[in-house]
Amino acid sequence: MAKGLRTLLIIGLLIFLHQFVEAQENQKQLFLQRVGSVDSIYSNILSESRKFYIQIPSSFNSSKNQKYPVAFILDGEIFLPTVNDVQNYYSGGFTPEMVLVGIANDKNRIRDLTTSVISSKYGMPFNTKNGEADNFRKFIQTELIPYIESKYPVTNYRTLIGHSYGGLFTISTLIHQPNLFNNYLAIDPSLDWDNQKLLKEAQEQLTSQKYQGKALFMSLSGQLHMQNSKITLENVMRDTTDYTLFPRSNIAFSNLIKQNDESGLSFEWKFYPKDIHGTISFPSIMDGLISLFEWYQMENTDKINSFDTPKEELLAIIKYRENKLREHFGYSEPPYPEELLNMSGYMNMDMQQLEKAKMYFELAIEYYPESANAYDSMADYYEAQNDITNAIRFVQKAAEISDNEYYKKRIKK
Repeated sequence: MAKGLRTLLIIGLLIFLHQFVEAQENQKQLFLQRVGSVDSIYSNILSESRKFYIQIPSSFNSSKNQKYPVAFILDGEIFLPTVNDVQNYYSGGFTPEMVLVGIANDKNRIRDLTTSVISSKYGMPFNTKNGEADNFRKFIQTELIPYIESKYPVTNYRTLIGHSYGGLFTISTLIHQPNLFNNYLAIDPSLDWDNQKLLKEAQEQLTSQKYQGKALFMSLSGQLHMQNSKITLENVMRDTTDYTLFPRSNIAFSNLIKQNDESGLSFEWKFYPKDIHGTISFPSIMDGLISLFEWYQMENTDKINSFDTPKEELLAIIKYRENKLREHFGYSEPPYPEELLNMSGYMNMDMQQLEKAKMYFELAIEYYPESANAYDSMADYYEAQNDITNAIRFVQKAAEISDNEYYKKRIKK
């Protein structure tokens, strides 16, 4: 292996490999990108059929027992491609690979996403059916989530993403049913709805309810006043007109969470001065996912990249990450992809750091016990040491897992 390849940063390598696999898959398609396969269920709660879109990670292999965290995206017909684009760039190193569920809200959107019934808005009659968010949330909880968990390779670690009225629904879910999701991404949420009713409800909930292990990222767009450019982030809270009720509601909710930091909620708020309500989704989804999964990002990459790091220290770093992922996800998850452990083993063999190489191959087997390739790599290690007995033993194990003729021919060789 060329010397330059040995010094590739781990995060960069993971992202590159993910994008490369995605690009290879796209070469088999008629179009460059095709996102989300359509599915639907009939809802007894809503008395109608509901459509949604599913995007499964390109790494998924039906022959392996793979499951992924899952993100539910409101207005999925619009925003699922954006979330997918962000994941194509950042998953693996900054965010975990996830199954994406884009819930279509092109019909009855206001009915399903708004949190209380109103008949007027800003002094004008409001005749569109509204205020049935509780019913829609019941559909998600009791019908959609069980269906997704029964049919698709997902775990119970969930993220909810919503924009505008979808952001209002997202905040409402966090306040009233926080355990339904682990992460909440509210993009420019319409917290002005019904004269800030949800904001008033949150004041009581945040002081009495614990949100330990939950995370919220919330954003605000830069169009603070439609008719007055002199209104800024510094003076908007002093304005009392209806024109600034939307941003004032957002800022007030942010301040409320900060005042109740003992609730345990992990929170980040971000203002996008150059974006408007219609453009803020893209940067919010990118920044929001990275923020919500900050704990997922790899630590001590400099030490893992260095061939001078002792084996014992490397093992401690790997085990620390294993325990950290288990603590956040609530279930065991390999700390590194099999390809990375495998590559690290061969690189250390190349550098004649044999104990480290063996450690990486052993970890690959420990975390991916159903991988024939992991056992075959260990056979390479023993063959390089002229330990043919153990080399054959591990190739035989690979052959037991996989019916690939390569392993049978290697045993004979």
